[in-house]
Amino acid sequence: MKQKMIERNRKEFLILTKIKYMDLQGIISISGRPGLFKIITQGKSNVIVESLIDKKRFPAFASEKISSIEDISIFTDAEDVKLTDVFSTLLTQNDGKEAINHKVEEAVLRKTFEGVLPNYDIDRVYLSDIRKVFQWYNLLLKEGLLKKEEVAAEVGEKPAKAEKESKKVKADAAKKPSKPAASKEPKAAKPAVSKKAPVVKTGSSRGK
Repeated sequence: MKQKMIERNRKEFLILTKIKYMDLQGIISISGRPGLFKIITQGKSNVIVESLIDKKRFPAFASEKISSIEDISIFTDAEDVKLTDVFSTLLTQNDGKEAINHKVEEAVLRKTFEGVLPNYDIDRVYLSDIRKVFQWYNLLLKEGLLKKEEVAAEVGEKPAKAEKESKKVKADAAKKPSKPAASKEPKAAKPAVSKKAPVVKTGSSRGK
């Protein structure tokens, strides 16, 4: 998360924090159907979904290949990368705005995708998959399900509360005239009192 700091004066600053926001729960793809869909209700053998493209609703059955957008990953030369992480990168690179159109020519699309995910597996990630990534990203962004917002917060070199109170006490003390410390006369030493030594009895008490 990047932070942009603008100096307002010597001690106070305005921090603009860019936050990535995703609300992809219930968003699915259906094999053989273009675009993405939102689950509206769920029945025993099907789900009612709404297309994010034309807002039309229809039942989708268990026999169709349905995938949650949050569970989709992309093949790379190392570990698979979640599609949501790719969307996050696109949000950053495009500053929260739309990416290129998914219908541009292949060379441009692949070059752009390499900038997003440099180590993607060229042999297993097809052109149709790359087109879907850009189409879905732009669609989710348009629907407000992907956002990059700026939240302003003022911060400064403000001392802690305890420190403020300490300074206030010191300031008040400085205003008041200091009173001369009263000199105490040493107390006269008390004469030592001689105590009688206790009588120590010795010997047996028998026969007395």
